[in-house]
Amino acid sequence: MSTVDERVIRVALLGCGTVGGEVVRLLTEQAEELAARAGAKVELAGIAVRRPDKHPELPPELVTSDVTKLVTSPDVDVVVELVGGIEPVREWLLDALKAGKSVVTANKALLAEHSAELFEAADAAGVDLYFEAAVAGAIPLLRPLRESLAGDRITRVMGIVNGTTNYILSAMDSTGAGYAETLEEASRLGYAEADPTADVDGYDAASKAAILASLAFHTRVTASDVHREGIADVTASDLAAANVLGRTVKLLAICERVTADDGTESVSARVHPVMIPRGHQLAGVGGAYNAVYVEADAAGELMFYGQGAGGAPTASAVLGDLVAVARNRVVGGRGPRESAHAALPVRPMGQTPTRYHVSLDVADRAGVLAQVAQAFAGHGVSIAAVRQRDANDTASLVVVTHLAPDAALRSTVDDIAQLDVVNQVVSVMRVEGEDQ
Repeated sequence: MSTVDERVIRVALLGCGTVGGEVVRLLTEQAEELAARAGAKVELAGIAVRRPDKHPELPPELVTSDVTKLVTSPDVDVVVELVGGIEPVREWLLDALKAGKSVVTANKALLAEHSAELFEAADAAGVDLYFEAAVAGAIPLLRPLRESLAGDRITRVMGIVNGTTNYILSAMDSTGAGYAETLEEASRLGYAEADPTADVDGYDAASKAAILASLAFHTRVTASDVHREGIADVTASDLAAANVLGRTVKLLAICERVTADDGTESVSARVHPVMIPRGHQLAGVGGAYNAVYVEADAAGELMFYGQGAGGAPTASAVLGDLVAVARNRVVGGRGPRESAHAALPVRPMGQTPTRYHVSLDVADRAGVLAQVAQAFAGHGVSIAAVRQRDANDTASLVVVTHLAPDAALRSTVDDIAQLDVVNQVVSVMRVEGEDQ
C-alpha cells in the first residue's frame, strides 16, 4: 500500500549556482525516493535566476527573473533560497513567509543578522523555517542542536566551520610554508574564492558562530556579537612554535555558556586562531573539512565531522530540510520554532576567560624573566609554562598563561612590549585544549 499522498509539494528555488544545480539534479534523479520519504511528490514550481539566458540547461518553462511573483505564487508551497547575501533576499523571504510558504535557506549571513525577524514572520504565518545547510554543509549539526539535544544543557560548542581557512592552516602546518603563498595555492586549487575576505578574515565563521550560539544557548546572538579575528597574521613561525609544544593552529568558532563567580550566566561567542593540542579531536581535521565539538551536561562530549561545503554535500543538507518541511506540510504540522527563552547576555570579549601563548624576543641578560613575570603578576595573570632559548645577544622567551580575562591578558602584553628588556613581541595566540 502506498504511503505517498496524492498532494504535490511544489517548490520555488531561488538561485541556481553550484548548490542550486545539485538540488535540481537530486530532485529529478531521486524523485520517487523523495516522494516516499516526504509522503507526497516534491516538484519544482519555478527557478528564479538573475539571468535566465545563462541557464540553458534548465527547463525554460520553470525559469524566471521575477522573484517576488514566484515566492508569492499560490502554486508554491516551499521556497528554497540559495542566493546568499542579505538584501534583497531578506525581503523575498519575508514575502514568502507572509504568503504562507515554508522556507529552507542556506544563508548564514542573513540568519546571523535577521533570524529573529524571519522566525517571527514564520510564527505569524504558521510555517517552517529550516536552515541546516547554513553552517556546516552536509554535516547534520543544527537539527541535533535544535531537536536531539533540546532536553539537555549545552555548555560549549567549538569547531572548525570554514573549509578555506582550515585548508590554509593545515597546509601551512604540513609544509612549513607562509600564509601568502599557501593562500595563493588554495586559490589555484579552488579552495579559496577570488575574493577570500569573508573566509580568511573570519566573517563567514562569525556568522556561523552566531547561529550556533543562538541554538545552543536559547539566546539571540547576532554576528555583531561575535568577536572576530582572521588568519592573515598567522605565520609559519606560529605553526613551528605550536609544533614544539605538541600543538597545531586552527581557526575556531567557540561558543560558551560562562558562569560568573556570583552564579550569573552569559554567552561568549568568538572566532579566532587557536593553538590546540595535537591529541584534541579537532587537531586532526585537515584540508577543507569541518568538525564541531559539542559539550553537554547529560550527553557529554559529541563530535560532528564531514564535508562543510561543496555543491553536492550542501545540497544534501538542503534536501534533508526540504523533506522535513514537506512532511510537515502533508500532515499539517510544524517543525521547531525559535527557542530564545534563556535570553542570556552576551559577554564582551574582554571579560571572556582565555589563555595566551606569547612569544618574545628579549635581551639575553639576567633578570629578564623576573621583569616579564612581574608584568603578568601585575595584571593578575598566572603563568602556566615558560620556555627560553638563547642565541647570541638575544633570547627567545615563550610564556603560556593560565585562564584569565582576555582584557587582562591583552593589557599584560601591551605592558610587556614597553619593557626595556623586550626587543619585540613576536606573536600572541590564544590557547585551547584539555589541559586548561
